[in-house]
Amino acid sequence: MVFLPDESRSLPPPPLLNKGTVWLGFAGWIQFLSPPAAGVHRQILFATVGCFVGYHLVKRAEYKHAKVDRELFEYIRHHPVDFQPSTG
Repeated sequence: MVFLPDESRSLPPPPLLNKGTVWLGFAGWIQFLSPPAAGVHRQILFATVGCFVGYHLVKRAEYKHAKVDRELFEYIRHHPVDFQPSTG
């Protein structure tokens, strides 16, 4: 999948109910709430699509944060002189 590289599989999966799934699920549900012709099936469909997209966006954000953390810790490991503990 282009959206996430294979190295992201080593990360633990995010919880199913997180801020991305709740907000985008709610946004998908509210899209077809107002028109009177919109049936319950469309509301459920768009809420499900919103939850799916939200879950994968949170998963991608966690991968990006883990990648930045790994690069930062690698830099600190290679440059220990720049990160001496302060005395005083």
